[in-house]
Amino acid sequence: MLIKKPIAIALTALSLSFTLHVSAQVPAGYSADYAKIVDGAKKEGKLVIYSATDSKAVEPLLKDFGTLYPGIKIEFNDMNSTEVYNRFISEAAAGGATADVLWSSAMDLQFKLVSEGYGATYKSQEATAIPAWANYKDSAYGTTFEPLAIVYNKRLVNADEVPATHDDLLKLLHTKAEKFRNKVTSYDIEKSGVGFLFITEDAQINPQFWNLAKSFGDVGLRVQSSTGTMLERISSGENLIGYNVIGSYAQARAAKDPSLGVVFTKDYNLVLSRVVFINKSARNMNASKLWIDYLLSKRGQTIIANESQLYSLRSDVTGTSTLASLTTQLGGALKPIAITPALLQYLDQTKRLAFLKQWKEAAGKK
Repeated sequence: MLIKKPIAIALTALSLSFTLHVSAQVPAGYSADYAKIVDGAKKEGKLVIYSATDSKAVEPLLKDFGTLYPGIKIEFNDMNSTEVYNRFISEAAAGGATADVLWSSAMDLQFKLVSEGYGATYKSQEATAIPAWANYKDSAYGTTFEPLAIVYNKRLVNADEVPATHDDLLKLLHTKAEKFRNKVTSYDIEKSGVGFLFITEDAQINPQFWNLAKSFGDVGLRVQSSTGTMLERISSGENLIGYNVIGSYAQARAAKDPSLGVVFTKDYNLVLSRVVFINKSARNMNASKLWIDYLLSKRGQTIIANESQLYSLRSDVTGTSTLASLTTQLGGALKPIAITPALLQYLDQTKRLAFLKQWKEAAGKK
């Protein structure tokens, strides 16, 4: 996640309302009875979203959604991925008001909530337009196709030092340990839900993973709980390389910051998809359905790719931040994290603690 504004976003609800006076229409190709959902949403007049997606990236989506469905006030709560999970669980247990929709980059935590019965089943009108791996039983949907990246300081890291593969990174840390000592950063996997997800996925794919983890320890890995902090420190030169950084955020920052370079790995490159689901007890069920369909629609996905820069999941969307453009660039190296029960593997407390212990020993994060 990017750095949150200290009060308005991180600690309290960010309420954004777009009430534009145009007539809402049933999207072309939708079933005839969809008008009932639209009418029901109008009567509800509100939608509460808990999300680990930066509010600046979401604003174009909220605004466009408002042009389609005027009169629906969207309360968008921007938190980090662990906060989304903990806040929802706490409020649901207390029986009080909570989110209608949860939308988070912590795919495993989202899946855990759905698997525990918190998710409503809703077959989106757009379900057939997204990859099968991004739809779990019409209850949890992937919405983006965001590659993880290695980010580096272009002023201080030579072109021939930029790793193209995970093995390249391992060799770099071995051969130039002094240059990169205390200069490599990644997520604090105890505090960052997405960071824990990424590193456990890495461990399952990369046969040299624990050697890489040891190399991180040897050079004194610096960990952070947010993407924004990592990008700031790489830009300033305090750190030189960032590992497993969310690529969409990194590229958005690099477009404005000449100090930052972003590279995707050619041996394999993990891909994140932000998972969205409807709370089974949503107070605004119809408005929630509209939001799901909108996020997955070609219109919504086009904004995701070209304005929010979060990378579109649909193959029929054009632009630079799309599944199609990444496939052209990386082909079979792309490894999307599928929405399946396998996401729960390392959320088992025994396995989680064992992994954290091994990681701390290898990476020197005791």
